[in-house]
Amino acid sequence: SSDLAQSVVSVQRYFSGATALPDPPCVTVLLISGMWAHSMTVQDYQDLIDRGWRRSGKCVYKPIMNQTCCPQYTIRCQALRFQASKSHKKVLKKMLKFISKGDVSKVASEDEPMDSHIEDAVACDFAYKSESRISQSELTPLSEDHTERVESEEKDAGETKEEVNVQKVESGSLQICTDKDTPVPGEPSRSTKILHAPPKPGKGADLSKPPCRKAKDIRKERKLQKLLQNQMCTLGGSQLQTEDQVFLLQNSKSKTNQPKTIEDFVFVSLPDDAQHKLEVRLVPVSFEDPQFKSSFNQSAALFAKYQMAIHKDTPSDCGENEFTRFLCDSPLEAENAPNGPECGYGSFHQQYWLDGKIIAVGVIDILPYCVSSVYLYYDPDYSFLSLGVYSALREIAFTRQLHEKAPDLCFYYMGFYIHSCPKMRYKGQYRPSDLLCPETYVWTPIEQCLPLLEHSKYCRFNQDMKAVDEGRIKELGRVRVLHKRTIMPYSVYKKGRKGPSDEASVQQYASLVGQTCSERMLLFRS
Repeated sequence: SSDLAQSVVSVQRYFSGATALPDPPCVTVLLISGMWAHSMTVQDYQDLIDRGWRRSGKCVYKPIMNQTCCPQYTIRCQALRFQASKSHKKVLKKMLKFISKGDVSKVASEDEPMDSHIEDAVACDFAYKSESRISQSELTPLSEDHTERVESEEKDAGETKEEVNVQKVESGSLQICTDKDTPVPGEPSRSTKILHAPPKPGKGADLSKPPCRKAKDIRKERKLQKLLQNQMCTLGGSQLQTEDQVFLLQNSKSKTNQPKTIEDFVFVSLPDDAQHKLEVRLVPVSFEDPQFKSSFNQSAALFAKYQMAIHKDTPSDCGENEFTRFLCDSPLEAENAPNGPECGYGSFHQQYWLDGKIIAVGVIDILPYCVSSVYLYYDPDYSFLSLGVYSALREIAFTRQLHEKAPDLCFYYMGFYIHSCPKMRYKGQYRPSDLLCPETYVWTPIEQCLPLLEHSKYCRFNQDMKAVDEGRIKELGRVRVLHKRTIMPYSVYKKGRKGPSDEASVQQYASLVGQTCSERMLLFRS
């Protein structure tokens, strides 16, 4: 064929079967459908995962949602709107303390998400779980300076008058009154005054008291008041225009009131005497890549150590061949587009190097609209760092970085959300997030899905009962087939086929991948 730069899949190995979760929290049988992907474009895989498919190595599979005992719903996080929770920030701070001071405290919040942040059931070969990382700008050590940093408490001595434009106070705690030309009734003086508003009610036992505030915020407010007073005195008693007052008050709100982003914790400048050095490297999954090839043995050994310690695998279950098949073999064809990310699209290993050795590897797929997490394995000796949660947050930050160059890429896919398995609900803590309707394949905010899932394991999230799968198969004859190195529509292949009819198998394949993919992908027929 002259056109083999397309997705090629086989359904001779297409199956509908059952497999048990390895190391399950409960007795679980998963009914799945799957196919073997010889090669696949990133756009085709993007469209497939938006219809509930996932990959394990070169095997692509889809749960039979209305039959399996634990339905698995595709979940995605809206990375651009993501805000770290309190427990997420604890993990980020814990990593910073470890790197800068060598602190190995293992204190964790009770509601802290599970350490392994992507643990889906995989149904190809079928003894692994799917779990869930950085552009060139992130290849520098964490200790190097970055423009975004964690805000440190400012010293009073370092504050200057110029800070009046950036230091802020709560608008409700400060009022400015001027009366040179328009005196305020009841005021004995024409000079500019700074008045304090009454304290706001508190939330503690004594509601008459104002809410607790940080000492540094109080110091900043006092200093701002002095600066404002001095500034107004230098105006020679002239009246501040109303617009100027509004602008000054609007710009007097404390920056410390703004929630910190992931980047504020990740891209932080550390002291020169930091105890450790963390570096994140994005490596294409290709034995032709020098970095991937040189780190293969160390990465494979770490995978075996993780599997045996965390999932209780035997050495034969996690050798180099299994590692290669599971996490190195990928059907995705690497692509570079003018409007795409600098690293391109395809499959990657995001390696976390601590003091010169790999302590974790996140396997990810970079697709046109998302970063899709495939698996995460790490050194069990560093479990106290909550590397599962930390790497998920890094991947969300990475998605945001890619979005700057590739505007369409703005989601972080975490695999499957299994509400009927309490151990798997932690993925819903990465908000805002959406679940994929298993019948109409439309995205629904998880807040609307959870009440439905409390009543039934399997749910149709789209509440429009008239809505149908817009991507459903409409013309089976237009399915594209690769037969004897020739591309043809299924209608042509069917006419010349000898032997039993395979229409039922092709019909099932087409209904699961949808009309669009069935017309782009090549179904291999021998």
